[in-house]
Amino acid sequence: MAEIKTITLPDVGDFQDIEIIEILVAPGDLVEAEQSIIVLESDKATMEIPSPYAGTIESITVSVGDRLNEGDQIATLSASDDGGKAEVAESAVAPVKDETPATETTPTPAPPAEVAQATSSVVDTAPAKADAAPGKPMRPHPGTGAGQAESTRGNMIHASPSIRRYARELGVNLDQVIASGAKGRIVKADVKAFIKSAMSGGAAPSTTGINVGSVPEVDHSKFGEIETVALSRIQKISGAHLHRSWVNVPHVTQFDDADITELEAFRKSLAKEAEKKSVRLTPLVFLMKAVVSALQQFPTFNASLDARGENLVLKKYFHIGIAVDTPNGLVVPVVRNVDQKGLFELAAELGEVSLRARDGKLSPTDMQGGCFTISSLGGIGGTYFTPIVNAPEVAILGVSRSKMQPIYVDGEFEPRLILPLGLSYDHRVIDGAQAARFTTFLSQVISDIRRILL
Repeated sequence: MAEIKTITLPDVGDFQDIEIIEILVAPGDLVEAEQSIIVLESDKATMEIPSPYAGTIESITVSVGDRLNEGDQIATLSASDDGGKAEVAESAVAPVKDETPATETTPTPAPPAEVAQATSSVVDTAPAKADAAPGKPMRPHPGTGAGQAESTRGNMIHASPSIRRYARELGVNLDQVIASGAKGRIVKADVKAFIKSAMSGGAAPSTTGINVGSVPEVDHSKFGEIETVALSRIQKISGAHLHRSWVNVPHVTQFDDADITELEAFRKSLAKEAEKKSVRLTPLVFLMKAVVSALQQFPTFNASLDARGENLVLKKYFHIGIAVDTPNGLVVPVVRNVDQKGLFELAAELGEVSLRARDGKLSPTDMQGGCFTISSLGGIGGTYFTPIVNAPEVAILGVSRSKMQPIYVDGEFEPRLILPLGLSYDHRVIDGAQAARFTTFLSQVISDIRRILL
């Protein structure tokens, strides 16, 4: 007799309330192990979720538009005689898995930056869907309500996925719950105790950011012809993240110029070698290496504040986020271990990431774990700009278009290629003197790339 199996959402990384945009099977369909059954979309990435079993679909328990979390039921399946659970590769849904156990991580949306990287482009055509299907309970959307509150403590929260889901449904911020379980783990009774205390006036959920009045609603049609165009899904997600970063992070921007005359000559001298390797050696590759050199010199910039704002988490790895422009908004894929890779290897990886982005194949984990973001408008134009810090990072580098300028050298003016830089930083972590030293050092490295070897 065939065994009835329940198919649930596996671990898909640090994300919650992931929306179903397509169901690929129906009751009665025969499926093989690892065959995709639904498609999810979260933070500008789409994921196909495979069946871990072979057999016949008995029922589909979800609908398009529903939002799922790890462990939520998707379907039931009548397993075939040899339909034991398949060893589904984690890379199918999460190519890069954090070392921290899944029960100790708090879901956090992948943060996009607010400016364009002109060297790459991707297209996101998925429509935005906000409401759950009729008859399904509404869950908090990422970045709002309980989902946002829970994300404040990060890896310090020890709770199972079911407890996190229970807390989200009740609007409880786990950051404020006192754990009584083994090894500091939050259990269901702790959540109930917090709610009881809050109702009796002993505690209340905290709010983050600044509460400001809403922009007054205006009927613009009274003044002339108008057209209403819906924001893309990426713009909605980006807007919420950028607003949260702007409100919660005290921004300061430090401007500087870098002389890249020699760097550009060196880059052009490598053009034929890069062509033989079938890679495009852009200035961005050199900037990434220079930034890593500066982060190694100034570790405070390669850090994040903990959720309580009491400790600085210094990172020993160097993962650089690159803001990428798309017709519908921005994405920030992360290039990992930049310090361990050469120029041609980085150039190849950037090209590969751009291709996957254009094909809509970036996974959520491709946009997680960044230490520092570079946002370049060099291919578009402009002089200087003030990028918004890509929290929980503490700094972001804005790069504008380089131009020839007369620079006074050894008693006479010389034409030099000057690159404008704008470093925005979190003033809670970095002060003005540190920022000035960072940009000065970075400019020196960019001006003479040989300094990377020092």
